[in-house]
Amino acid sequence: MPAQAPSGKILVVEDEESISQPFAEALRRANFEAVVTDTAAGALKLTDSEQPDLVILDLILPDGDGRDVCRELRRHSDVPIMMLTARGTEMDKIVGLELGADDYVVKPFSAAEVISRIRAVLRRSRPREDDAQPLRVGELALDPAARIAELGGERLDLSRKEFDLLAALMRNGGRVVKREDLMAEVWDSNWFGSTKTLDVHVGWLRRKLGDSPASPTYIETVRGVGFRFAAPEVEGP
Repeated sequence: MPAQAPSGKILVVEDEESISQPFAEALRRANFEAVVTDTAAGALKLTDSEQPDLVILDLILPDGDGRDVCRELRRHSDVPIMMLTARGTEMDKIVGLELGADDYVVKPFSAAEVISRIRAVLRRSRPREDDAQPLRVGELALDPAARIAELGGERLDLSRKEFDLLAALMRNGGRVVKREDLMAEVWDSNWFGSTKTLDVHVGWLRRKLGDSPASPTYIETVRGVGFRFAAPEVEGP
């Protein structure tokens, strides 16, 4: 019987071998390909050369801060990132997520739980066939499969979270999307509490769309409920 193809390639950035090596082995047993480095420099180099499907990124590294690595990766890559750290305050989590991380894991952790969360992040990062159809509203065009958004024919420089937010809102054009539903779809159904990061990302997205909260062209705030894509007609391909 031919060997089963790996479920994905995971880059583990962790300087404690007592954590990285057993976790890498757990990933391999779960049918993932695991690549390991213990430095910030290695994280940047291997993300470029290995093209992983997801990065597990320790916050404290011998040659740098994981938050700086996350920020640098987000300048040129949409690869999903899970922060791994001994810090567990809500503010630490919010800062990491606002830098572009997709999830936040606090040490000590269960390998089985983290692998389950990896699968959930990968599912969200790979659009379902029904969600991959191109959408267009006036001068705004979005291609979920190619991860391309354009406004007036010009490419929009959107982060992965901004792109996913825009896609979720456009697919529900004219309907209110509750805050908790956006958090579950774009972040995690087991979100830990505060939705402040949602407001921050919506604000960034509005600026890139040239939108005004007071008189929105695209994204309306429905106070106390969530957001609505304001343009009434969402066209298919």
